[in-house]
Amino acid sequence: MLRTLLLAGVASVCAPAFAHAQSAEPEIPLPELNVEGAGARALSLTSPGLDATRRELERTPGAVEVIDAETYKRTSPALTVKDALDYTPGVFAQPKWGDDTRLSIRGSGLSRNFHLRGVQLYLDGVPINTADGYGDFQEIDPSAYRLVEVYKGANALRFGANALGGAINFVTATGRDPIASVAQGGIDVGSFGHVRTQASSGGVHGNADYFITGSWQRADGFRDHSDGDAARVSANIGYRLSEDVETRFYLNANTVDQNIPGAVTREQALKNPKRANSGNVAQDYERNIDTLRFANKTTFRLSDATSVEAGAFVVSRHLEHPIYQWLDYKYFDYGGFARVTDEREIAGHANRLVAGLNLHNGENDARNYVNVGGSKGGKRSDAEQTSRNVSAYAENTFFAAPTVGLVTGIQFLYAKRSQKDRFFDDALYNPSDTRADDSGSKSFSEFSPKIGLLWNIDPTWQAFANVSRSVEAPSYGENSFASAALAKPQKAWTYEIGTRGAREDFTWDVALYRMEIKDELQCQDGTNLGSCTVVNLDKTVHQGVELGFGAAVWKGLFVKGVDASLVAKGDAGAPAEVDKLWLNVAYTFNDFYFDGDQKVSAGGPSTPKTSIKGNDLPGAPRHYVRAELLYKHPSGVYAGPNVEWVPEAYYVDNANTQKTKAYALLGAKVGYDAGGALSAYVEGRNLTNEKYISSASITERAALNSPLYEPGTGRAVYAGVKYRW
Repeated sequence: MLRTLLLAGVASVCAPAFAHAQSAEPEIPLPELNVEGAGARALSLTSPGLDATRRELERTPGAVEVIDAETYKRTSPALTVKDALDYTPGVFAQPKWGDDTRLSIRGSGLSRNFHLRGVQLYLDGVPINTADGYGDFQEIDPSAYRLVEVYKGANALRFGANALGGAINFVTATGRDPIASVAQGGIDVGSFGHVRTQASSGGVHGNADYFITGSWQRADGFRDHSDGDAARVSANIGYRLSEDVETRFYLNANTVDQNIPGAVTREQALKNPKRANSGNVAQDYERNIDTLRFANKTTFRLSDATSVEAGAFVVSRHLEHPIYQWLDYKYFDYGGFARVTDEREIAGHANRLVAGLNLHNGENDARNYVNVGGSKGGKRSDAEQTSRNVSAYAENTFFAAPTVGLVTGIQFLYAKRSQKDRFFDDALYNPSDTRADDSGSKSFSEFSPKIGLLWNIDPTWQAFANVSRSVEAPSYGENSFASAALAKPQKAWTYEIGTRGAREDFTWDVALYRMEIKDELQCQDGTNLGSCTVVNLDKTVHQGVELGFGAAVWKGLFVKGVDASLVAKGDAGAPAEVDKLWLNVAYTFNDFYFDGDQKVSAGGPSTPKTSIKGNDLPGAPRHYVRAELLYKHPSGVYAGPNVEWVPEAYYVDNANTQKTKAYALLGAKVGYDAGGALSAYVEGRNLTNEKYISSASITERAALNSPLYEPGTGRAVYAGVKYRW
């Protein structure tokens, strides 16, 4: 039913694009200013737009990023979240199959070979992760958003997020956004059977505004048994009750069918990367998910100094997931949030207080069956899982001097995980059944303080520093209630300094950090493909450098620009803009290692264990570079090469015995985007057809034939065109 509704929804979004193709005149782009008057769009109170979001995040004494989604949507196929996050230092995002991506920020979730851990995902401020903490990328459509907010580490206080890697918030446009048009449509095609159509419509009608976007995609996939298709719709309707009150309703729906090729041995990955794991093919591994999400957000501007934001959400999610067992999970998540912001002077000094409360609860009807060649067999488990999460937080910034702010904050987290083993209840009727009862409950309560310093050196240059604590509660995959050895919460202290800023032809974003972690949650590859055993590591350290910069390395190659003397005379005898060669670089240095009394077996299970203190934590490269050199002409034409470079292989096991492979991927693109109605691009990826490993699962001690490696995609070419009326 959801599939039918979604396909109809995507079709309805596409229809206005073609209906207005001949009749509508192009809208004149408007600057993102909060201006009232004829012809101007007053920005939304509930979703204030790109510039306001940048100003808001600049108040954070830590590493945060705002990504303008137009920079990648109109110039690339936007296949996965990697395309959105590619040039964000500190973020390691590697595609696996379909929409699935292995994501790590500052070493979060390094060992996760399925699902996402260590980063909280949000869609318009509403959690994408389930209530127990798991996240997935199948529900994310990179082509649907206006901007992406990235909060690294403990800098996600505004969401009450407690994950080691922080939070990512994907924000859709509203009808009041300057990019919203009566109709917009596009199509992308490319290698390995990739096809995606996308369309949107938005506008303002009196006090109301709307925005709806939908997409449909299909791909055969680079590897065998990696084909999939997806349909997604996102919509919101806002209403201005007064100049100071606005409410907005959100709807998101998706249906995804995706085959899973699985991990293979290192030799197989590098010699025959298209080959799927034979077990995945025989058992027809898939991940199929239908999701429906409703939410409301209302903003009250009580005065020039004080505003309140409140909202609620419900999410229904059905997962059908044949892997080592046939998983049939039905999730129902719900919750709410409230946040107050107060800005006023205290004793002649500027002060800003933000305080809030988040509730995120959920139930999961979790049933596992025998996987019989991709079909559902006999039942293996049946559980009712309940998650409760409450977080309260407050952060205050006091400007002791006009340009220096002292930031203090505190967060309280309460989390409870309960499970009723209904399968055990059924077994009680059979005296010969000796299965253990896996029912149980566990709760966690933790405080996390934060202190920081923010220095506005000049209007476009900041320096910052902070010390903060984070606590991450385990999920159901990390708890066995029948066992005495329950996973413990992961706790970390983070120390961070950095600077960010911009000049006319140069931008930079630099952060240095150190995380000292106790009981880091590590998912070690299990005997069944698609499973893992979660353990608490003793003590670990994550530290590194994040460096991002952009620079105009050459200006006026062919177009020399304005002669100042002519301008002074009022003579526009020269073009207003120059062409330029722009260099964009994101460099990440990772130094992650064991720092406690962690031991691994020297060989088989009967051999004595040896200390691995000082060993590298597996799962992430020591150096990761993403760079692009792009020629930009004032007409809108652009072209240039890019590279993704991992100069050193990284380990895949705690014992540091087996590694991936170093690689460099060369790409290039050419296109046209003048900011007007039409944009088009052609992009080539991995042009040298390098055989490499894009992702790896983690284990305690790997063997040469351990199936831990996900091959990267071979040479590919994509092209797309978009038009808005």
